[in-house]
Amino acid sequence: MANMKHLRTATVSGDAEVNRAIGTLVSAFEIDPVARWMYHALDQYLLHIPRLFRALGASSFEVGAAHRSPDGAGVAIWLPPGARGDGAPIVAVISDSLPGDMQRDVSAVFEMTEHYRPTEPHWYLSLIGVEGSHRNKGYGAALLRHGLQQCDREHRAAYLWSSNKQNTSLYERHGFEVVATIQIGSSPPIFPMLRRPR
Repeated sequence: MANMKHLRTATVSGDAEVNRAIGTLVSAFEIDPVARWMYHALDQYLLHIPRLFRALGASSFEVGAAHRSPDGAGVAIWLPPGARGDGAPIVAVISDSLPGDMQRDVSAVFEMTEHYRPTEPHWYLSLIGVEGSHRNKGYGAALLRHGLQQCDREHRAAYLWSSNKQNTSLYERHGFEVVATIQIGSSPPIFPMLRRPR
């Protein structure tokens, strides 16, 4: 196995690579507590989550802030300082794909995660995932390190929210701290995490 500590990453560019990145994230989040809370049934998950991830990643793809492992099995989608993304496509997916009470709870969860974002310019890790067959091989840590090197060069904070308690220890090893626990309605717990500037 290659040394993942020195894994070279590449920018996700072009329609084919964006499609591949979305496929990687769909595989990565198939057992994610929040994704499966939103879409319990596998057919609903497979129908709607690619649209949601595409909406969440659109601004990152446009500015060249999404990165992948050389084989595409791991993807990290960042938003650079000052970039907020366009919320309208995300709202549209949620409105089109969820019943009213779930729309309300999911929208409230997303709003609360925004509440904990730093007010100063920072890097936002919107999504990071590794295909199921490549988990626990160091891809996620390598992609995370790559993004955090950029944060450190710029002396910027980094922010994310973990939708899976099992992943918080990975983020903590890279300097993130849990700043709150969000739980709305029937949602699983969600953990906003901040890494202060270095």
